[in-house]
Amino acid sequence: MLTSRVISPSFLPLSAPSPSTSSSSFSSLKTILSPFLGKTQLSYTRNSRMASSMTARAAAKKLENADELIDSVETFIFDCDGVIWKGDKLIEGVPETLDMLRSKGKRLVFVTNNSTKSRKQYGKKFETLGLNVNEEEIFASSFAAAAYLQSIDFPKDKKVYVIGEDGILKELELAGFQYLGGPTDGDKKIELKPGFLMEHDHNVGAVVVGFDRYFNYYKIQYGTLCIRENPGCLFIATNRDAVTHLTDAQEWAGGGSMVGALLGSTKKEPLVVGKPSTFMMDYLSNKFGISKSQICMVGDRLDTDILFGQNGGCKTLLVLSGVTSLETLQSPDNSIQPDFYTSKIADFLSLKAATV
Repeated sequence: MLTSRVISPSFLPLSAPSPSTSSSSFSSLKTILSPFLGKTQLSYTRNSRMASSMTARAAAKKLENADELIDSVETFIFDCDGVIWKGDKLIEGVPETLDMLRSKGKRLVFVTNNSTKSRKQYGKKFETLGLNVNEEEIFASSFAAAAYLQSIDFPKDKKVYVIGEDGILKELELAGFQYLGGPTDGDKKIELKPGFLMEHDHNVGAVVVGFDRYFNYYKIQYGTLCIRENPGCLFIATNRDAVTHLTDAQEWAGGGSMVGALLGSTKKEPLVVGKPSTFMMDYLSNKFGISKSQICMVGDRLDTDILFGQNGGCKTLLVLSGVTSLETLQSPDNSIQPDFYTSKIADFLSLKAATV
């Protein structure tokens, strides 16, 4: 079974660039990382279930005393889809819960594997839903892709071919990288006829694949040619999520389906920069200057959110408001056990009241 490689750089920048800044702001990534990349490089695993899940874990406990968990950490990292919202609908009790945590002096960070938006665009979505969240508290896998390329000193004279949406393009532009592809290739078709040879840009040094509602055969073939034929071309995935929440009515095929198409055609494993890779966790820990033991990761997916927290050495809380059911969590086939589980983050309010 083919599995993705998970990125774990040892050091990440101490301050995150604002989405409104120019590409020069990203240069701090290279400056800070350069002394260490030569020594540590990047560690990869042959299996996405890293060391944290290789040892047996006790079964997850149902959250009964919210105050105890809240008081034990400084920072809460929240996944978005399935935790804060489903599609464009806010999950019940979220505003009140976030307000309560802020009133107790907790730092809140929002990390999403969805690469369709940039951090600035996600800031607008939070605002539209009536949530007071600033851009510096938001970290999307679109940003992680650009930050990773910057961290390895990806040549500025090379191009990035994007299979994905506007969020990736915007973050690459902010980082000062040349790119092609994206939504504009969604209307392109290949007219197959005898002797037809599809051309591609031999200056593409990386193919970044994320969730793409405009996915087509043209993109598969173009990305495949770049990865197969361009020497040293990187295959980067923002995530490998099986499903996503485009609406609150049902689950939809996630970014992993697009990544899987390229994996199938190239027979190469992608470098995954989103969850459960520790890339963003290390970034956040260094940015805010906090110990990972003082972080609680809250998410609805076992193999991304919870594994992300466990790989980073954080406390973990699974909410059942998204893709994971209690039956799945307690199944003998599931080896990923969070520290706690509860139905939704608004349980912080009711469980808090019950323990007073």
